[in-house]
Amino acid sequence: MLRAILIFFLAGCAEIGGGYLIWQWLRAGASGWLGLIGGLVLFFYGVIATWQSFPDFGRVYAAYGGIFIAMSLLWGWWIDRKTPDLYDLIGCLICLIGVAVIIWPRA
Repeated sequence: MLRAILIFFLAGCAEIGGGYLIWQWLRAGASGWLGLIGGLVLFFYGVIATWQSFPDFGRVYAAYGGIFIAMSLLWGWWIDRKTPDLYDLIGCLICLIGVAVIIWPRA
């Protein structure tokens, strides 16, 4: 279970980080090089996801979706200084419960 969570965390950092770099390029006027690096990081995210030991693509990505939501809120809080509100936190908790339901019996 710890290995699965670590891989989800690495995938989340790569997906959110890569997407953020592309956002900075296209929405904030940063250098195109930043966008290119973001694209490479997103490619690496796709590779990281294959490291999961679960054989089912759909289950891996469904469970990862909940982790992605939680990490996106944390990223926004830490990097963009946007504090999650009560509804963000409730929604995130619901998603993490869903992740546990998907993964726990198979871990």
